Amino acid sequence: MFAVIESGGKQHKVSEGDSLQVELLTGEEGSKVEFDKVLMISDGKDSKVGTPYLEKAKVTGKVVRHGNQIN
Repeated sequence: MFAVIESGGKQHKVSEGDSLQVELLTGEEGSKVEFDKVLMISDGKDSKVGTPYLEKAKVTGKVVRHGNQIN
């Protein structure tokens, strides 16, 4: 399963367990973060696409660290 989210004006394809570098987020390291601008979700068989966003859909994650760009 994957989702396409929008954060910081950019689109990101994410799956469970992925690490993601995004623009500045508020919150302490280790805190939960929610992305509610979900453009699409797919389980490999079925897909749902928002107009532009899916209602009631969200992707959750954890702030791992703040800092300069990670390469």
